[in-house]
Amino acid sequence: MMHPDTEIRYVSEQVGIGVFATKLIPKGTIIWIRDDLDIILDEEYIDSLDDVRKEIIYKYSYLDNDGEYVLSWDHAKYINHSFNPNVVDTAYDFELAVRDIQPGEQITCDYAALGEDEEFDCIPEEGTSRTKVTADDYLVLYEEWDKMAIEAFKYFNKVEQPLKHLISEEYIDKVNAVANGTEPIDSILTIFDDDDDED
Repeated sequence: MMHPDTEIRYVSEQVGIGVFATKLIPKGTIIWIRDDLDIILDEEYIDSLDDVRKEIIYKYSYLDNDGEYVLSWDHAKYINHSFNPNVVDTAYDFELAVRDIQPGEQITCDYAALGEDEEFDCIPEEGTSRTKVTADDYLVLYEEWDKMAIEAFKYFNKVEQPLKHLISEEYIDKVNAVANGTEPIDSILTIFDDDDDED
């Protein structure tokens, strides 16, 4: 589920639509969280569908730790990629704002953190030499993502968290401990390690 202070807006002809903040969303706020309304689909079922629906599902879903495709039920599926994202993925099935996100600013994440298994070229961006997302990006970038998450978690208990009640029981104790500074954060790399263990 997306943070309630967001909406879909037109970006450009090349990009299409994206998700934008409608109010200030402070650093450390949960921007998106997986919840029980998300649609879980296995690859065999997706491949049995007609080409139109299949293409849409593969475009807008992501692969989870169990090897199933998750299609967000709300506008979260329209978050666009950026090499300079304002949200970061965590090992706890949610994404955090890595800085204050201003009203009218587009919400972006790094698609490499979603475990993309195919590389693709991206729109050029200032401030980065990256031009494509590859399947192995996480091996290089996980430390950077972890640092971003650690910094964001410092603000977790200082900001309003309208999505906190959706943190899964599996993670709630650990998330509270990380936010309180009593336990270290789990690396995002653990998600990819779980994926590798299943192969």
